[in-house]
Amino acid sequence: MDIMEIIKQRHSVRQYLDKTIDLPIREALDACVEECNREGDLHIQVLYDEPECFQSRLAHYGSFRNVNHYISLVGKKSPDLAERCGYYGEKIVLKAQELGLNTCWVALTHGKSKAVIAPGEKEVIIISLGYGENQGKEHKSKSLKEVSDIDALVPDWYFKGIQAALLAPTAVNQQKFRFTREGNTVHAQTAGLGTNLKVDLGIVKCHFELGAGKENFNWG
Repeated sequence: MDIMEIIKQRHSVRQYLDKTIDLPIREALDACVEECNREGDLHIQVLYDEPECFQSRLAHYGSFRNVNHYISLVGKKSPDLAERCGYYGEKIVLKAQELGLNTCWVALTHGKSKAVIAPGEKEVIIISLGYGENQGKEHKSKSLKEVSDIDALVPDWYFKGIQAALLAPTAVNQQKFRFTREGNTVHAQTAGLGTNLKVDLGIVKCHFELGAGKENFNWG
């Protein structure tokens, strides 16, 4: 399936079927996680058949149900850790969607995870995982001009990149990011105040790359 179709089909899902994930699907997802850990110098872990993390009062408050699997975004503490977790976490989210699974980025509404966190590491955020009771739904989105310097003269790759970025999940759908362009150099930054903005920035940069094509531009 085309990556843009996967991006368009993927929506946040909080209620899941009480169903295990078959071994071939696990192996494909684990291979993606291993590649992301290697590229991003991270310690991302998939916790299968572990329902305790989402049995807390906070999880019920967040309307989560039957979350028996989740992804823990872990890495060595550094200034860019949250952004890297967002970037590579979204790659895994899209791979999960391709494999027929559903996901939701979860910042606070969960209990203690069973991830292994070594000294000097930090768990940044969690992603719920499983077979959704439904496929989620679209949320209201900002316009292209609200998140970028786009105009009628921009190249097609930049237009497609911004379109893909607007389809990225962000905390409470805040979309507090902005893209600007100087030739083939693209700048992405957070805009205003909000929650988990650095994670969001990594997620939207991942989407922008997939929409624009990495061969067409450089990050500034």
